[in-house]
Amino acid sequence: MIRTRGLTKRYGRIVAVDSVDLDVAEGDRFGFLGPNGSGKTTLVRMLLGLVHATAGSIEVLGEPMPKAAAKVLPQVGALVEGPAAYPHLSGRRNLALFDAAGPGVRRGRADRVDDALEQVGLSGVDGRPVSAYSLGMRQRLGLAGALLRAPRLLILDEPTNGLDPKGIREIRDLLTAVNARGTTVFLSSHLLSEVELLCTRVGIVDRGRLVVQDDLESLRALTGRVLVRTPDAAEVVAVLDGRVVERDGDALVVRHADVAGLNALLVGKGVRVEAIEAERRTLEQVVLESTGDSGDRVDGGRR
Repeated sequence: MIRTRGLTKRYGRIVAVDSVDLDVAEGDRFGFLGPNGSGKTTLVRMLLGLVHATAGSIEVLGEPMPKAAAKVLPQVGALVEGPAAYPHLSGRRNLALFDAAGPGVRRGRADRVDDALEQVGLSGVDGRPVSAYSLGMRQRLGLAGALLRAPRLLILDEPTNGLDPKGIREIRDLLTAVNARGTTVFLSSHLLSEVELLCTRVGIVDRGRLVVQDDLESLRALTGRVLVRTPDAAEVVAVLDGRVVERDGDALVVRHADVAGLNALLVGKGVRVEAIEAERRTLEQVVLESTGDSGDRVDGGRR
């Protein structure tokens, strides 16, 4: 669905995107991560033909971009750098105008608008102008615009910005359902927990370079440690003789590769095990290890 080779964007002496080879397959829920200023938004804008590359190639839906933009973009839903709308018009009227600007017949437009509003939780919106909307409502409206034509590919930049936890969960569930119906999702976000819950593949950029690209399950590899919760924490410390590496109340981290074997050992010693599972690397750990000390700090890292 998305393929870049050697994709590069320079602004004078500044290299914003540095020779990126990106691969997003049909059906992916792809999370695109990186520190502020790492080149994420520049790359997204190049995918949509909004910014021209200095070097390299881009294919979207199997077609070269931006050369085939007229063919590709009607099949792509996008929300980049915040939702755009006429502030003096209602959300429904904005979507109708957006739909009219695209290819196709007028017939069914009202139904498409109603369906898009319902998908994002705005079905009960009244005729108030968008200027009176909250940030979360504006974000939902922008996502409705991206979904209006049942796109094959969704390219989203921070789609949950301004939403409360309930709204974030609703959008996550919506994107999962849209993906299950056949739409590939490409999501740029700084919310690692949301990417971890939603996405199946992840790409991480640092200083314009793509430093990680892999299945999320592969990145969240086992650490060789086990998480144990028990009211008998002191007994576990005594039984395991130095293999407990962390303890916080009744929660322990144990250096052990065999979850079933450890459980059998503890139960055999009379320990009440309330929960036990293998520890995996978190996405946060993966990102921090991949990007080092990158970020937007300018004080040398001092606190």
